[in-house]
Amino acid sequence: MEDEEQLDNPIWYSLATQHANLGEARGMAARYMPSIARFAGLQNGSESAFADLADITLAGDTVALFTARTLQVPSNWTLVRHRQIDQMICLSPPPLLTVEAEKLTEADVPEMVSLVEATEPGPFGNRTIEMGDYFGIRSDDGSLIAMAGERLSLSAFVEISAVCTHPDYRGKGLAKGLISLLANRAYERGRASFLHVKTENEARLVYTKLGFSLRTAIDLTVLTRQ
Repeated sequence: MEDEEQLDNPIWYSLATQHANLGEARGMAARYMPSIARFAGLQNGSESAFADLADITLAGDTVALFTARTLQVPSNWTLVRHRQIDQMICLSPPPLLTVEAEKLTEADVPEMVSLVEATEPGPFGNRTIEMGDYFGIRSDDGSLIAMAGERLSLSAFVEISAVCTHPDYRGKGLAKGLISLLANRAYERGRASFLHVKTENEARLVYTKLGFSLRTAIDLTVLTRQ
């Protein structure tokens, strides 16, 4: 697919295109506003790019990067975490599954944060909802029990993230339905969906059944500026 190589460096291209208004850029580096996400991107892994990143971060700031190649971390950065995760992509719309989902708003953020804390799908802050559309499913008593939404946004791709279901409601296909909804909405806008998942996460089987396939291994690198 056209521009697919951008997925080798998705945070950089997200901040360079659809999400330029959600972050700060300097030369060969960009980062999201910390209140939105702790993500940063580099145009390449050069010392100059890291120097630009240092210019838009403060001492003690922690950022996370997604890259297809392992970064050589300069001495003025502390490596907090490094591991590989799977990047999966869906180039055609999956079967549209019917779920009673509602679009979530800023008023729902406290509940969304609580659900994330209970299920740990990945980082989600008070302003992460500004990255894209999020949908949720509620129980009969009105409690938010499942959600998923859009995170990184490139010109031809959108990332599905924050996929989570309360433990008491798992096994009912709620997350599967939300992913189907989001992937179909992206396709209607002329974009393909992708996501990141730990290799050991059994959710990979659900994504595969929906038409996602492994594209590549991505390095997750978490750094703190000294």
